[in-house]
Amino acid sequence: MRNPLHAGWAWTGFWALLIIVDEFVDLAGWTWYVLVGMAALPTLACSVAVLHATPRRYLKPQKESVLAHFFVRFLALTAAFMVWGLSVVASASISTTVQALAGNSERAVTSLGFNLLLAAVPLVVSVLWMAFIVRCAWFLRRLRGWRQNPQDSRLPKRFLRHSPQLRRVVVGLAHPGLLLVAGLGTSVLALFLGAMGVTLNLIA
Repeated sequence: MRNPLHAGWAWTGFWALLIIVDEFVDLAGWTWYVLVGMAALPTLACSVAVLHATPRRYLKPQKESVLAHFFVRFLALTAAFMVWGLSVVASASISTTVQALAGNSERAVTSLGFNLLLAAVPLVVSVLWMAFIVRCAWFLRRLRGWRQNPQDSRLPKRFLRHSPQLRRVVVGLAHPGLLLVAGLGTSVLALFLGAMGVTLNLIA
């Protein structure tokens, strides 16, 4: 109750340690999803509660210039175009590879394409999860800052007004740094350990 952020760091460290142990014990392939989810559960739940209770107007920039507004939109459109271009090139490459592997059999091409699609789902979900975590952490930084118990946060006054201790815990756990480490850091750790394991298997 007094130091919810410290408790959140301890919780995240415990599950991060289990992620490392899981790589060496070699449990079921889906267990790292559970471990990553458990590592981020307290801070993610509190962050969702805080963001859900905060109207969007609280986050509107106060002194954004017209140039900054248009420049941010320019960068977003440029990034979207680059992603679209890469997806087109990747799609053409994958289509050529599938056709070469499956030959002229339409059924084999379709089957291989669906298998590749299913194999890509975990990667896509992981990338979207990390983007979601970064976005939430960005807004939390603007809402409450980096302190464990912010005194001048922009949170609504009515949020858990009748439960000050619960508000202290929720706001303490809804910390942008903790959310990044618990949600993004553990995901990257799990992906890195998985890639390292695959590399070691190939070398062996």
